Amino acid sequence: MSAHKMLLTGKTGFLGEIISDALTNYEIDGLGVRPNNEIRCDLSSNIPDITKKYDLVVHAAAKAHDLSPKRSRNKEFFDVNYNGTINLTKGIEKSGFFPDQFVFISTVSVYGVDNGEAIGEDFPLNGKSPYAKSKILAEQWIQNWSNKHKVNLIILRLPLVVGRDAPGNLRALINGIKTGRYFSIGRADAHKSMVWAEDIAKLIPELLNKNGVFNLTDGDHPTIGQIEDIVSAAFNKRKPIKVSLKVAKVIGSIGDLIPGFPFNSDKLLKLNSNLTFDDKKARELLNWKPSKVIDNLSEIL
Repeated sequence: MSAHKMLLTGKTGFLGEIISDALTNYEIDGLGVRPNNEIRCDLSSNIPDITKKYDLVVHAAAKAHDLSPKRSRNKEFFDVNYNGTINLTKGIEKSGFFPDQFVFISTVSVYGVDNGEAIGEDFPLNGKSPYAKSKILAEQWIQNWSNKHKVNLIILRLPLVVGRDAPGNLRALINGIKTGRYFSIGRADAHKSMVWAEDIAKLIPELLNKNGVFNLTDGDHPTIGQIEDIVSAAFNKRKPIKVSLKVAKVIGSIGDLIPGFPFNSDKLLKLNSNLTFDDKKARELLNWKPSKVIDNLSEIL
């Protein structure tokens, strides 16, 4: 039996590389702007030239959180996440080769919450950031498109994804502890949903001929303090210096007054609030059996 053929956008990105490396039994064509993609295309502004049928399309290309304070860059979220999804579907239509399965990589940011516990897929999509809004629009587009063309669709809403070369806040935490420039705030006991990137990759073969929207987490929801302890031990560092919540509130109030300041009251609230998501639906319907992030974390340090 010939290998399944997959079209993977974002193949050279953080999650895309892990998916590509893990699924060695798939024939995978990458679609993106870099030269090592089989299909060269900037989806934010162009319709790709697709010339063959794929059993599976995994749309992982996205612009995620941007730490830049420049509002002028907000348009990039919609260009990449929303227009990119539209252009990908137009390329598929143009080719005439519709996949059996489409997997759209989304985010729990669509819920628009900074705190809460066991948030399920039926929670309202209240996301207000450019990232969240662009993903909400993209979800709506791909759902309507898949219904129209009778393509099986899975939407995976992901929390913090942990794996080798993980970008964003996790990388900042790791680098901060490694260099001794990291401070732990308060009790660091707020639980946060996370998911191991390789578990997402291993799930993909289970998604063929299935439909629905699913949260994915590791089910353990570790605390920031647990992550800090593991990273500190891996680099033989002392545990990070603690900053009291009272002092942190003062620093946060100062940050509220200075545009672009790396810490403010909003970030303090997020750090000290539980934010967990319910993935029971994926466990019941997708055979989702994730590992614990804290058991795997030392592999990437």
